[in-house]
Amino acid sequence: MYVCVCNAIRECELRRAALTSTGDVESVYAALGKRPNCGSCLEDAEEVLFEERMMGNAQRAPIFAPLTLGEPRTA
Repeated sequence: MYVCVCNAIRECELRRAALTSTGDVESVYAALGKRPNCGSCLEDAEEVLFEERMMGNAQRAPIFAPLTLGEPRTA
């Protein structure tokens, strides 16, 4: 699906760029070699960036084992 029709930026391209580029939508567009034209896509593009970055951060979050107190269990 196209997020930005003016620049022919697809959602998948925007999601990939969200994980490799920092900053706002304009920064990500610049990383793709584009710039916003009419501006009607910016709200949707910002939402895609937010979603992708949140999912990317969740996948990279460290998982800690719960701390157990007392005697260790034996089988």
